[in-house]
Amino acid sequence: MHEHQTIEWKESWHDGYLEWICGYANAFGGTLFIGKNDDGNVVGVSKAKKLLKDIPDKITSTMGIIADVNIHYDGEFEYLEIIVDKYPSLISYKGKYYYRSGSTTRTITGIELEKALLKSQGRTWDGVPIPNVTVDDLRQDAFELFKEKAIARGRLTEEDVKSSNKVLLVNLRLYENDDMIRAAIMAFHKDPERWVFGAYIKIGYFITDSDLKYHDEVHGSLIEQVDKTMDLVYTKYMKALIDYEGIQRIEQLMFHPDAFKEILLNAIIHKDYRGGNPIQISVYEDKIYVYNDGTMPEELSTTDKLFEKHSSKPYNPRLAGIFFKSGMIEAWGRGFDKIKEACAQYKNAPLPEYTISKTGVMVLCKPCERYLKLLNSTKKVNEKDDFAHKNERKMSEVLSEKENEKLAPILIYLQKNGTINNATGRRLTRKSSATVRRYFNRLCDIGLLTPIGDRKGTVYKVSDK
Repeated sequence: MHEHQTIEWKESWHDGYLEWICGYANAFGGTLFIGKNDDGNVVGVSKAKKLLKDIPDKITSTMGIIADVNIHYDGEFEYLEIIVDKYPSLISYKGKYYYRSGSTTRTITGIELEKALLKSQGRTWDGVPIPNVTVDDLRQDAFELFKEKAIARGRLTEEDVKSSNKVLLVNLRLYENDDMIRAAIMAFHKDPERWVFGAYIKIGYFITDSDLKYHDEVHGSLIEQVDKTMDLVYTKYMKALIDYEGIQRIEQLMFHPDAFKEILLNAIIHKDYRGGNPIQISVYEDKIYVYNDGTMPEELSTTDKLFEKHSSKPYNPRLAGIFFKSGMIEAWGRGFDKIKEACAQYKNAPLPEYTISKTGVMVLCKPCERYLKLLNSTKKVNEKDDFAHKNERKMSEVLSEKENEKLAPILIYLQKNGTINNATGRRLTRKSSATVRRYFNRLCDIGLLTPIGDRKGTVYKVSDK
């Protein structure tokens, strides 16, 4: 037998070891031998029979627990064995809480103490009631969005949502006696940061790790934060690259929005809001990082394990219940299956990579193969000669979608060659000479082409403007 986390040898008894016993009770239990040296050899302890009575009395009077204290004999020596069970409720010694970790006993304080106390009571942080908050303090728009999504996904019926907001919250088990629990306030209050600092999302666009180009913050009820964040990321922060299949214009995004939404929802549900830091989304031209202060169950410590079949253990189960009823998330760990399914819709799109540590969870979203190919191709082409890139915004603002489709073959040709004539235009579009001339005149009108030569021999070149 050797010393380890649950076994210790001491030559004599000191009352300071009561802290160790408290630590054993709060950790995994343990055994303390009194009368053995560091090598585990019995050296005996004086007044063993007196300690046999005194130690149990001290344990019970200071901590309110019972430990087995036994006397053993080794030749002429007497030694004691103190066996401490793991207790389901948190145990204190002289008003302090101790925890045995490895070969050390440490004091539990602050956030860690709050977490341990809640766990010992069978409660979660998001299930704690908050006094003096009424339904009238909550945001009606958040309720309407919740009801709309819940009905659309079949989680609630029209009849269910006809009741008052308070009845809805009661039915969702978001009240404890007369007080609303923290999950309800975070999900529906217009300013949950009054109670939970850091209950918002921060988005930034980075050129390099140290070069932030612009950023935004998304505040308000968590129910509304999801759609607001998705809109911002996929309209302002993530630029679709343009490709063509025949004459069809394809807008290729870096990362599938359905997969990103699942990652965002996971961050909200699993975040440890006690840290005071917002969820952070860092967007680059070729990757996205999503970070939160949350944790994942130990059995889901790697990316591979996350994408295998597993049970659902949200860090904030009461908050997860609200989002489940809204239809935004699935039960039984289906979120990671949905990420896989969404990534599969983009050919050769890699799954996101998860880095899970004690301080938080970082998710790296990499681009699909098609986006990466288009991005690298764009970088190789000099912007001055890249017709489609230089004029894409002007075309989208001035030309209709129908016109863009008709002109696509001409634009692709011009991108590679820089000039075009009527004969080439007819061959590309299979239209009459008059129709092609009308196409060219339209491009001249918006400043993309400049005509050179007389009517019959006119050549059109990309404008230098």
